[in-house]
Amino acid sequence: MSIAALLLILLAAISHASWNLLLKRSDSKELFAWWFSVCGAVLLAPLGVILFVLHPVALPGPWFILAGSVMQCFYLVMLGRAYTRGDLSLVYPIARGTGPMLVPVLAVLTLGEAIAWPAVVGIIFVVAGIYTVSWWGHFREILVNPVGFFRDSGVFYAILTGCIITVYSLLDKRAVEHVQPFLYMYFMTIGVSVGLAPYVFRKYGLAQIRGIWTGNLWTIPVAGLLSYLAYACILMAFSISRVSYIVPAREVSIVVGVLAGVLILKE
Repeated sequence: MSIAALLLILLAAISHASWNLLLKRSDSKELFAWWFSVCGAVLLAPLGVILFVLHPVALPGPWFILAGSVMQCFYLVMLGRAYTRGDLSLVYPIARGTGPMLVPVLAVLTLGEAIAWPAVVGIIFVVAGIYTVSWWGHFREILVNPVGFFRDSGVFYAILTGCIITVYSLLDKRAVEHVQPFLYMYFMTIGVSVGLAPYVFRKYGLAQIRGIWTGNLWTIPVAGLLSYLAYACILMAFSISRVSYIVPAREVSIVVGVLAGVLILKE
């Protein structure tokens, strides 16, 4: 992996853990997630126009944008439900840890990537470290009643979120071959804003939607920009390196997420 890809991953990790912290601290996770997507789409509109002029999208690019937007909608809803039911320091490592375990295997099978043995060993240690961090203090519970632990709604939605991350990581790796990474991320931001709007308005109503906005006038735009930056950096890394290496490496954000949960949220 190149130094440029590694620097992009580190920047993405800090940004990703930061917006997840803001999401966890919000009163309504699904509404907060939808609002920061809307803010990202509005605030970054000039950038989106410039990128579209410089990098026109041709087929099959629009199909990748549509598929990526759908996956991001599911991702934000499942992540919001996971944080509603579980702590940041538990949900974040599980959600982020599923991808490093599944993506390298699927990348070899579906994308034809080759993984060197030292990288295989590194990935195993990353995955082992993730689950040690996330399940520390729960090992006795898992051994005694594994079904009960995994049926916990916070754990369940965290694992489901991780599976969605696995799918969209492989999808996005192919997408950036056809769409400029920052433009692809911007189109997905619009897709999430529009795609989740009917669900949000039907479930919460206008009064609650306004309430979340007025109560988070600063944190919502910040989260929107951090979310865009985090994944745009990963998409750039996808365009210059292997997805089977990037997905495990980006989980350095788990260290930031767990520390934020323990030190800031007092979990």
